[in-house]
Amino acid sequence: MAAYGIWGLFPLYWPLLEPAGAVEILAHRMVWSFAVVGLALLALRRWSWVRDLVRTPRRLGLIALAAALITVNWGVYIWAVNAGHVVESSLGYFINPLVSIALGVLVLKERLRPAQWAAVGVAVLAVVVLAVGYGRLPWISLVLACSFGTYGLVKKKVNIGGLESLAAETAVQFLPALGYLLWLGSQGRSTFASEGTGHAVLLAATGVITAVPLVCFGAAAIRVPLSTLGLLQYLAPVFQFLLGVLYFHEAMPPERWAGFSLVWLALTILTWDGLRTARRSREALAAAEAEAASAAEAMPAGAPASTAAPASTAVPASAAAPASSVGPAEAAPAQAVPAATAPVAAVTASVEPAPPARPGR
Repeated sequence: MAAYGIWGLFPLYWPLLEPAGAVEILAHRMVWSFAVVGLALLALRRWSWVRDLVRTPRRLGLIALAAALITVNWGVYIWAVNAGHVVESSLGYFINPLVSIALGVLVLKERLRPAQWAAVGVAVLAVVVLAVGYGRLPWISLVLACSFGTYGLVKKKVNIGGLESLAAETAVQFLPALGYLLWLGSQGRSTFASEGTGHAVLLAATGVITAVPLVCFGAAAIRVPLSTLGLLQYLAPVFQFLLGVLYFHEAMPPERWAGFSLVWLALTILTWDGLRTARRSREALAAAEAEAASAAEAMPAGAPASTAAPASTAVPASAAAPASSVGPAEAAPAQAVPAATAPVAAVTASVEPAPPARPGR
């Protein structure tokens, strides 16, 4: 809740940094985030991943791509908030799960369940309604959703920890961002030193507010069930939407309410389908465990391990983890599975969904 709450309250922070422009704020966020995350990794002595990363050109290329995508996401979000488009920005993070599903179909060739297809269809209708209401495509929402959805896909391929990943991405961003800030200062257009100490502290704190929710998210990801984590991710866009309507008093004509209602309907369908699928998987896992326990109890004393379960319970290796359920970044080394526990392993492989992507706001 702390992680998603902080991300949801970001629209209150960026206006405090004015008169700095969006690009200057973005550059400071890159520079100070690199400094904060670098100090954290130095304190934790977690540098062994750097050697493996620099020896893998493909992963370095993916890190550079991730850095470019999160730069677009951060930059558009900061500009949109300070330009009075908080509600439209919140829409981008509402539809982000639906964009991630679409990317899974288009890029990873995943197969959707009927309810997921229905959710995507309702979301497309919502975009059409909102486009009519705005008189244009809601491009801010689409850029935020597509850039962050693609960013999550790239991070899945890189497969390194949250702090480590942010350190690598901000290392790519650091020199261009620092160069821009130095150039801005040489032109006399930097606000860092000209707007007082408080303004300078707020700009430097962008590194802290970037790292703190990421640390909270990382701590939660290993303690909170994924279904709960998936539901909590909607806290951030809900907070942003409420701030846009109630605090910044942005207009919400009827057609905009209609479009948002369709988006919320799509998310309700998606959430219901996810919870139903998780429940069925748990029930299947419990049944498999009971079957394995019964087979173990029925095994005569001293019988060889191969007789621990009847032949009907044996699961081929290819069935233990369907290809569509595990991406390349998630593949684990093969391990021998006793015949009596094979049904459990087969179901377990389908129970654990990929964790929700870390918001990059």
